[in-house]
Amino acid sequence: MEIRYATSPKDMKNFTTQRLREEYLIPEVFKTDEVLLVYSHYDRIIAGGVMPVEKTITLNAGEELRAEYFLQRRELGIINIGGKGTVSVDGKKYELEKDDGMYIGMGKKDISFESADAANPAKFYLNSTPAHREYKTVLIKKEGIADEDVVIIKDENKVELGSLEQSNHRVICKYILPGQVESCQLVMGMTSLKPGSVWNTMPCHTHERRMEVYLYFKLPEDAYVMHYMGEPQETRHIVMRNEQAVISPSWSIHAGSGTQAYTFIWGMAGENQDFGDMDNISNQELL
Repeated sequence: MEIRYATSPKDMKNFTTQRLREEYLIPEVFKTDEVLLVYSHYDRIIAGGVMPVEKTITLNAGEELRAEYFLQRRELGIINIGGKGTVSVDGKKYELEKDDGMYIGMGKKDISFESADAANPAKFYLNSTPAHREYKTVLIKKEGIADEDVVIIKDENKVELGSLEQSNHRVICKYILPGQVESCQLVMGMTSLKPGSVWNTMPCHTHERRMEVYLYFKLPEDAYVMHYMGEPQETRHIVMRNEQAVISPSWSIHAGSGTQAYTFIWGMAGENQDFGDMDNISNQELL
């Protein structure tokens, strides 16, 4: 597990391109039969991925957490962006198709991952935050029939925003948030841009009460996203490739424009879980 420390916006003004990438970019999220994790001191979120191919992969606490098991004092959100796979939680198996998610509550001890087909492996993207109590472990689907262990994303949590004329026509699917899947602090979802649109989260915003991590994907090899960050009057950019993630501090804007349409997963941790609690920045204010 890699450790990333928090940085001041005053320091960020002087960062070179390389230093900016070292502090905020997570360049590799998925690696065959491994768990790749980054522990950020921004609200102590952990972001990373698991891509089981030939093996069943177990999630361990590691020395960095000084815990008996990974979720001893944490909660976990998962979204699968690859082929069909299985997540086992204390012996109970949950099958995740592409775009299915999971919330696993604090206190669950044995968590492992496997793929149904090594030729089309699952890619489990993970966000984990500190927790103070256990909430129910559930499988999350965009469509289907809800039951005791399965939550279907509500229609009001599938939000269509923007327009093709403004190059930001997109659909936001909210997976983990109050009123649908309860958690201590983790909020998580997926935004998909429509063909012809390239901008996400524009006009942009900050939210001092929580930080955010983005995972960009569904990009061909020669495509990229320019991820914008920094204080509104001190903006910088990071070039993002397919299946790379980026840490966004609470003081920073977070927006992007791509060479084509793409999809990204957002995860938030911090003071509150109110999705609409944002400090909007007008386009005229940006420098």
